[in-house]
Amino acid sequence: MSERQHRRLAANVAGSFYVNSACIDCDTCRQLAPDVFREAGGYSAVAKQPGSDSERRQALQALLSCPTNAIVCEEKSGTAEVMEDFPLRLDEGLYYCGFTSPKSYGGSSYLLLRPDGNWLIDAPRYVPHLVRRFEQMGGVGTIFLTHRDDVADAQLYAERFGAKRIIHALERSAQPEAEHFIEGVADVQWDADTKIIVVPGHTRGSMVLLYRSRYLFTGDHLAWDRERGMLTAFDDFCWYSWEEQGKSMERLAAETFEWVLPGHGKRVHLTADAMNRAMRRLVEEMRSGA
Repeated sequence: MSERQHRRLAANVAGSFYVNSACIDCDTCRQLAPDVFREAGGYSAVAKQPGSDSERRQALQALLSCPTNAIVCEEKSGTAEVMEDFPLRLDEGLYYCGFTSPKSYGGSSYLLLRPDGNWLIDAPRYVPHLVRRFEQMGGVGTIFLTHRDDVADAQLYAERFGAKRIIHALERSAQPEAEHFIEGVADVQWDADTKIIVVPGHTRGSMVLLYRSRYLFTGDHLAWDRERGMLTAFDDFCWYSWEEQGKSMERLAAETFEWVLPGHGKRVHLTADAMNRAMRRLVEEMRSGA
């Protein structure tokens, strides 16, 4: 369906920006422009038109990142300039890629700059702009894939940059030509800074990546619940075993980290102590079945 064939959702407020019926409710726009977009009955919608330059820029970032081109702006001036924002800097050496893919249901991906070669965690759409920017930032040496759902265009990026892909052996069918397969459930200390933690639950071979005891890339295992102000796991999107995901969460709670960087759901940055408390709260909730 073309943009014109999709209907403007009634939940949008009047104005230049709106969401149409191609929306898959992936939450990308609500993460990037939370003051503009809201959830509305299984879709996203424009809750208020951008009222400042920063809100308009965020709304255009959401437009560019939407995996199904469901965000429309009737006046698109500035879009090319906003494209140059990507990948978006989150912290020193840490970037959000944007340009989410329908192949991964709008899953987020990240670029981690490293002196021994940059890492791409999960993958975005393959777009010339990101290829150019990745080249300018030193290329991509390794692609870490948390699980089968969020590989998107990983193979194209691997081919373009000669990158080595890491995925669990139980997720092999999603990237059968990957260069490294993790076996079993034991943690893997990949190098001095990087730890791979196998977390069965969402899928049998789900993994998270811990970098320098600071950044935790969580795929679909763990995210932040903006409504309740706490960490969360998605029991309604658990494809393998909710019980096993709870056990994996208990093991993960023993780790130290400050950032949760999910494929789906909101990312969050807390102090290490606050994150530990949030993890223990989530583990108790999952144990009790709340």
